[in-house]
Amino acid sequence: MKSDLLITGVSQLVTAVGAEAKRGLAMREVKVLEQAAMAVSDGRVVWVGKASEWRGDAAVTVDVGGAAVVPGLIDPHTHAVWAGDRLADFEARTAGATYEEILAAGGGIRSTVRATAAASVKELVELAKPRIEALVRSGATTIEVKSGYGFEPAAEIAMLEAIEVLTADAQARILATLLIHIPPVDVAERRGYVERVCTESIPQAAARGLAAAVDVFVEREAWHVGEAEQIFLCAKQHGLAVKLHSDQFHRVGGVALGVRFGALSIDHLEAAGDEEIALLGASRTVATVLPGVSLHLGIPVAAGRKLIDAGAAVAVGTDLNPGSSPLFSSAAALALAVRMNGLTAQEALVAGTVNAACALGLSDRGRLEAGCLADFLVLDARDWRELVYVLGANPVREVWVGGRKVEA
Repeated sequence: MKSDLLITGVSQLVTAVGAEAKRGLAMREVKVLEQAAMAVSDGRVVWVGKASEWRGDAAVTVDVGGAAVVPGLIDPHTHAVWAGDRLADFEARTAGATYEEILAAGGGIRSTVRATAAASVKELVELAKPRIEALVRSGATTIEVKSGYGFEPAAEIAMLEAIEVLTADAQARILATLLIHIPPVDVAERRGYVERVCTESIPQAAARGLAAAVDVFVEREAWHVGEAEQIFLCAKQHGLAVKLHSDQFHRVGGVALGVRFGALSIDHLEAAGDEEIALLGASRTVATVLPGVSLHLGIPVAAGRKLIDAGAAVAVGTDLNPGSSPLFSSAAALALAVRMNGLTAQEALVAGTVNAACALGLSDRGRLEAGCLADFLVLDARDWRELVYVLGANPVREVWVGGRKVEA
């Protein structure tokens, strides 16, 4: 066998096996190859095995010096494009105000909407670049980025255009999602806004290829189930996948809706109860937990342990955003999921790789097998578990995307 690149000197190569999401306790099943090597051609893995078993010829050989190698991390939930800041909200919250109270007073998401809508596409791109770069340094090789801070259809499209520019320039792979985030303040305007989403935002995003999915924030202070259903029907008609923010603060029926529509993922779930956990455990929808939100807002954590024990496929994301999760590290999100959501080290790795890929509808990444994209991490350790052990330092030494080393 001939290859473009051979990675050798790997103390441990650790990966999930198979493209489907790992459910329940199968999330603990990872393959650990000691003294491994990996061959890459045309940006994809062509061979993985014991270094002593390699019989091919490689154009370039890179010895990683006894380090562990894992698949590139996939961040399935970020809001990395925004303008302004939420430092006033942070100060108010530390003085005792709740997330809902800040939102009702015109702060929170609405303050970010005002700042983002006033920014140009160029300004949004420049603001987002260092955030994306930080995620990449932490090990993210595929990053989902949502709109949702534009509010008006034209501003939402501008956000998606900014994400499109980032996609062309970033060293990681970026996937865009159209997020229908918050409703108008005036209740009487909600129906008209949903109609505009269905006649303007979704058709434009689909026709121009600006988004792969539509996400709706279903919550007591946000969109209701009936409104989200109307939006999902429109998204499906235009060939877009659907997903939800749901059960962050209250159980209002979002999980049942998402499962019924075959949502790729339902994210947050901090307030999900036994009924919602059972629904997810019996479905093919991925449950994405976001520990950075619980850490930053001081709200209950999503029941990752219960979800896995119920048979659900769990993913982990940073939810990088200015208000509820200023978390710029995908590796740190996994480390927090172990400590806060009750995942084992193996489950966290699966949650941040193959399951996160499935949460985005992707089957060609998140694992290191022949045919997969050659997106992988060289850790700054011989033992792969350092990835979810380290706090306050970056456990990732090198990031490779498509068989090319990302330059810092």
